[in-house]
Amino acid sequence: MRATFDVVVLGGGFFGCEAALALSRSGFDRIAIIEREPALLRRASYVNQARIHNGYHYPRSLATAVSSHANFTRFCQQYSFAVHEGMTMLYAIARDSRVNPSQFERFCRSIGAPFRPQAAKRKQLFDDAAIEEVYEVREVAFDASALARHLAQKLADSSITVLTGKDARVLHSAKTHVTVQIDADTIQSGYLFNCTYAALDKVGIPISAGLKREFTEIALIEPPRELADLGITVIDGPFFSTMPFPMAKCHSLTHVRYTPHEAWVHVGITRMGPTKSNARSMLRDSARYLPCLSKARYLRSLFDVKVVLLAMEQNDGRPILFERSTASPRVVSILGAKLDNIFDIVQLVESHAWH
Repeated sequence: MRATFDVVVLGGGFFGCEAALALSRSGFDRIAIIEREPALLRRASYVNQARIHNGYHYPRSLATAVSSHANFTRFCQQYSFAVHEGMTMLYAIARDSRVNPSQFERFCRSIGAPFRPQAAKRKQLFDDAAIEEVYEVREVAFDASALARHLAQKLADSSITVLTGKDARVLHSAKTHVTVQIDADTIQSGYLFNCTYAALDKVGIPISAGLKREFTEIALIEPPRELADLGITVIDGPFFSTMPFPMAKCHSLTHVRYTPHEAWVHVGITRMGPTKSNARSMLRDSARYLPCLSKARYLRSLFDVKVVLLAMEQNDGRPILFERSTASPRVVSILGAKLDNIFDIVQLVESHAWH
């Protein structure tokens, strides 16, 4: 291979692809994306709730809520081809929630996010002894497969090299270039952007920010008829979400208690695997709040590693990480927690004087 590039981007997920396109717009000519999966957007960009956040999920992190709400409309407009509009999103406040209905309403007003208390018909879906109030809000799902097709075409149009099914590791970083091993070959690059998400500190680049990893499970279910066009999130605490998962034409189900199987903060620990699915526990506990979920049919589960900044563990914040390596100014590591973070990352890339 022994090629030379202006920029190499490690990781062909949503953030890696958009970072490469932003770098192309910034004047770089020879750009390559290295992805270990056989195609783009196969890991964290696919294995998630497929939710486009509008701020409601973060009543304990006002900065994250404001950012999500500010980016929601922009994301829906820019990626309209991948937005699944055919759903109604309900947020239900559990009676033992950390946030009561009046606090939730005040929070929504403070960030400017629309909400509407639901009439008796919608509230009848829930167990009144477990749920205090239900609100209709404005959130939608996205189709990661549509995003992947769109980005693959944009990368081709921008003459960005995409190498899939390749393992990469940084061998050496100097003042003028970075040397990267790709399988048995090596390449050189003027800059390197590390967008590997779960492998962020495992590709030969030290990260100063502390990271927490969780091996997580997303259950895919065939929802009961009552939930066919609904997305439902019960907050705030050890509760759950179920909503359309457009890529598989079903619903996802996640639970704060049962979705994480293992968690770790040490760099040396490799990916863990589940001994069994927690889907049955997710359905059983969620049905205490939403009884019709007892009629849902479990299809299969998706497993992957989720990464969050350790500093944000307590307040549920989801800021981006944009870290210039202390070892070399030629190396930048990027971590985005939500898809709408992409606008913050693109702005940072395009506003920097790289040349």
